[in-house]
Amino acid sequence: MSEFKQKQREPEADEKKMEILLELNLKQKLATRLGILIVASFVFAMFCWDSALASLTLGALMALMLRNPTNVYALVMTAHRDFLAFHRFAALNFYLLRKDRKGCTVAHCFEEQAREQPNKICFVMDERRLSFGQALLFSQKVAGYFQQRGLQRGDCVALLMETRVEYTCIWMGLSQLGVITALINSHLRGDSLLHCIRVAKACALIVGSELSDVLQSLPSLDLPIYQYTDTTEQHQLLPAATELSTALSAQTPLPLSHSSLGSARDKLLYVYTSGTTGLPKAAVITNLRFLFMSAGTFYMLQLNRDDVIYNPLPLYHTAGGIVGVGNALLNGSTVVLRKKFSASNFWSDCCKHNCTVAQYIGELCRYLLATPYKNTHEQERRPQHQLRLMYGNGLRPQIWTQFVSRFGIPQIGEVYGATEGNSNLINITNRIGAIGFVPVFGRRLYPVQIIRCDELTGEPIRDSKGHCMRCAAGEPGLLVGQVDARRAVSAFHGYADKAASEQKLLRNVYTKDDCYFNSGDMVVSDILGYFYFKDRTGDTFRWRGENVATQEVEAIITNCIGLSDCVVYGVQIPHVEGKAGMAAIVDPTRKVDMDYLSIVIRGSLPPYARPLFIRLLDEIPRTATFKMKKRELALEGYDLERVTDIIYYLNRDGVYRQLSKEQFVSLQAGTAGL
Repeated sequence: MSEFKQKQREPEADEKKMEILLELNLKQKLATRLGILIVASFVFAMFCWDSALASLTLGALMALMLRNPTNVYALVMTAHRDFLAFHRFAALNFYLLRKDRKGCTVAHCFEEQAREQPNKICFVMDERRLSFGQALLFSQKVAGYFQQRGLQRGDCVALLMETRVEYTCIWMGLSQLGVITALINSHLRGDSLLHCIRVAKACALIVGSELSDVLQSLPSLDLPIYQYTDTTEQHQLLPAATELSTALSAQTPLPLSHSSLGSARDKLLYVYTSGTTGLPKAAVITNLRFLFMSAGTFYMLQLNRDDVIYNPLPLYHTAGGIVGVGNALLNGSTVVLRKKFSASNFWSDCCKHNCTVAQYIGELCRYLLATPYKNTHEQERRPQHQLRLMYGNGLRPQIWTQFVSRFGIPQIGEVYGATEGNSNLINITNRIGAIGFVPVFGRRLYPVQIIRCDELTGEPIRDSKGHCMRCAAGEPGLLVGQVDARRAVSAFHGYADKAASEQKLLRNVYTKDDCYFNSGDMVVSDILGYFYFKDRTGDTFRWRGENVATQEVEAIITNCIGLSDCVVYGVQIPHVEGKAGMAAIVDPTRKVDMDYLSIVIRGSLPPYARPLFIRLLDEIPRTATFKMKKRELALEGYDLERVTDIIYYLNRDGVYRQLSKEQFVSLQAGTAGL
């Protein structure tokens, strides 16, 4: 009986299976045809340059492929953004690939620009101007002079000079010979200066006359010294130096075609890290790396040859000396230089030179915003100034809107990257606070990733197989970039010191033998793929069982005290686990209202994030690129025997009062009841 029932059911089951298969087959055909239609529409839209249509079709196409509604929402919301980014990024990569295959160096690219527009102004500083033709001629004279001095490919020359219109031309002329130039920080003195010259293995030194006295304090340097003095200066020649400016005026230029052949992958410059912890390291910049960093800006932010770029940043650093002057060398734009940044002269300079683009770095925007209204004038607003774009890195999210509103800046191009790193991001959409983005569907394709790590030590957290784990949206982690020497956008050339280079690399991250650059930065991404800076690993500290991000505390205090300099760090207290928060505030006139600050901190920060100590001081030690040196302050801590500045202590009633000797003794003895 059971066998009969089973045989009776089999035809019914077969019929149901056939119905299901036919239905699935029909759905597959419909999906395939719809997919082909969407792809065809997308391709058509791309060729017609209709970004709105491309965005819609791309979003619809991706929505068909995904079941996750969050991803569908993100893709539709960002389709237009990602289309623009893809178009610009593809153009950048074609540019780099073309230059790489042709073996073009920076000198080749500049010669091309100078031949096309020899009379156009290349560099401006104060009342001095250098045209493209004059800059090319000067650089070729430098090449001819040092060729006669026996310099050869692979040699290194240290350049110690303040900003001037000839600065870039000097190292560009040396690059014609394949000579590497080490761009020395003009603020360095003593052992740090000596270290930078020696670590680059420089075989000669070019010094500006304005810095000649700096060398007199150093021990004898066993290398030739060339002193450069322009016609506006009167300085005494160093005893052991050769006068360079007069020699160059009589020198026959060396055409690039007569120089030794170069390659886009040849070393071009050594650019030093800021040295916020330890001595500066010399990062290797190849010609191709220079092309990527400079061209990346004007391709992604759509700068053009007619732009006039205001660059008040030092030329020995990446931002000013590569990303800034690269607009002239590679793109044919005019670059306006300034020896030293001045908040009070920023807008008048921009108006005087009709600048359309300006650079910023670090806290420069906050300095501009902190300028009293009574000390500024109508030049800080459009249409008196013509700035359509300001780009750089380090604009704090807390002042972003206020800055744009006050000065009328149509677009902010926040750029993220390190001199030596390959974790590069850029914000092309005016997204407030974002350092850039990675398309939602390209997180595994673009070499920049966020991995889980210990926020205190910065060490990656690995799974049972020893591999790192990606962070989800909203989860803070360590930013890393995959190293691929074949591509300019992901290559890592390291430092002159190979041991220091290896310390920046992570291996076996996702698979065996893969390699990633460790940025040392904690970031977080949202569901739309935007990235936001959180803190430097090591700056975060743990107190009362909670992790404290110093940047968040700094933002609260800075806004409260009127945008004055403030830096937050952790200090060790004997017999107490973790580190207590301490804030150092620049207040030379001691005007900070501590009662009001106490109220703001209580109302804005949870108990564990409130600094236990506040130090008022005249000045915070800084690097030349406006980065504050926390390490020195953290080592001094709250020790009343070492620190002569006023230190305030957070009492149990939530009010900051001056730290007494009795309280200091009880803290050291572990009897303060923390």
